[in-house]
Amino acid sequence: MRKLAVQVAFACMLALPTVAPVAQEVPGVTKDTITIGSFGALTGPNYLFGKIVMNGAEAVFDKVNAEGGVHGRKLVLLREDDRCEPAAAIAAAKKLIFQDKVFALNGGGCSNASIAARDEVAQANVPWLIFASVHDGLTDPPLPTIFTTANTAATESQAQVEFALKSGAKKIAMVSMRDAWGRSRYEAISAYMKKKGVTLAAEEELAPDANDATPVVLRLKQAGADAVIVLLYPKPAAVLLRDASKFAFKPTFIGQSAIGDPAAFEEQVGVPGATANFVTISHVKYTPESPEVAKWRDAIQTKYPGDRLSVFNLVGIGSAQVLVEALKAAGPDLTREKFVKALSSLKIANPEMFGLIDCTKGDHRCNRAPAWIKKEPGEATKVVAITPIE
Repeated sequence: MRKLAVQVAFACMLALPTVAPVAQEVPGVTKDTITIGSFGALTGPNYLFGKIVMNGAEAVFDKVNAEGGVHGRKLVLLREDDRCEPAAAIAAAKKLIFQDKVFALNGGGCSNASIAARDEVAQANVPWLIFASVHDGLTDPPLPTIFTTANTAATESQAQVEFALKSGAKKIAMVSMRDAWGRSRYEAISAYMKKKGVTLAAEEELAPDANDATPVVLRLKQAGADAVIVLLYPKPAAVLLRDASKFAFKPTFIGQSAIGDPAAFEEQVGVPGATANFVTISHVKYTPESPEVAKWRDAIQTKYPGDRLSVFNLVGIGSAQVLVEALKAAGPDLTREKFVKALSSLKIANPEMFGLIDCTKGDHRCNRAPAWIKKEPGEATKVVAITPIE
């Protein structure tokens, strides 16, 4: 009887239809969806670098999904709040990677937080397209799966020095924070100025939570600085310009992408005319008032009622568009390896939001053309120059 049962079971197995091997599961990818994770500040004073950028990215996902998705798959964005804190960024990245099992990451706002999460993301071998963090250590040395559409600190620092020199400044000063974010820029500017044979007329420090810059302003004024390179977050930068106005100190203040929304910065300073001599770097080549971004202005206001279009929305839009182009190039049989290969060979001569996207140089720094923006009091923000950097 036992022998007969075995024979019957074997016969039944032979009668079953042949089943093709199941394709290896790709994290975050189904036949209908691709899930992308994002972490950055959703709350707190630095939400511009996280929440607002993510809002822009999600507007792109909505548009792509309305048009049928990428190779038939809809894009899903999962957000995690790192509050601009290193420990929270590590926790956010781990949750997205190991619990939510996202396909890739498109995020990273504050550099200090992103630097903390870098090794965790790299060890997990998850593709990461950084959208706002600028620390050189994120891409130096380059890691196989980490790319950025943000101008890096070294790129922006070089552009700041060149802008000061080309504007005819004779005495260049610098005010910086000395955290990881500030040090990376301070060191890059110091090295580039040494290369150019330029000596700083003065160099000062302000803490991220500074409420008074009077001593700093008085020393800068005494040094006769006619251009001040500003390596600060918006809060201390606003304090600096507010106090500079109080003492009638009017050099050219040269900012960077952390203060990439002159309209919001003007409101934060809160003193009429205090930002008249302020110019800053933007990752993108348009401003919220540019007619070229009217469709995105409408999309943001529809999806997030009450919000006005921000430069940081445009940063998210531009980065998400690069991610989408790489997903398209990776093809319908999507894997992380194919996506990384597509990113590595991606070059867009005239992208919608950036001056130039070129991820082929080997350093994984895809945005190679900082834009300069300025807002005259009572007028709209405008782009005054674009500076390609090799």
